[in-house]
Amino acid sequence: MISILAQERLLGFALGTVSMGGFVLHQRRAIYRSLAGDDGSPYVYQPGEITSRRGSTELAHVWNKAVDETLGRLVVYLSSRGW
Repeated sequence: MISILAQERLLGFALGTVSMGGFVLHQRRAIYRSLAGDDGSPYVYQPGEITSRRGSTELAHVWNKAVDETLGRLVVYLSSRGW
């Protein structure tokens, strides 16, 4: 028989997976419905804007800056410890 701790972890994992799956499904449905609805809003999806080279480099720069700010101290600490 598996221990109580292992059962609790397995149950937590299963419940977390189901709840996150439901959350993601709900969000996707909301996104698809908002894109499919033609309500005359001025915001129009333009694939050229998102996939442009300039947009992707700007996104990469913002992403790298956020990661550096978030994990900078951790990297310095691990570097000082010889990792």
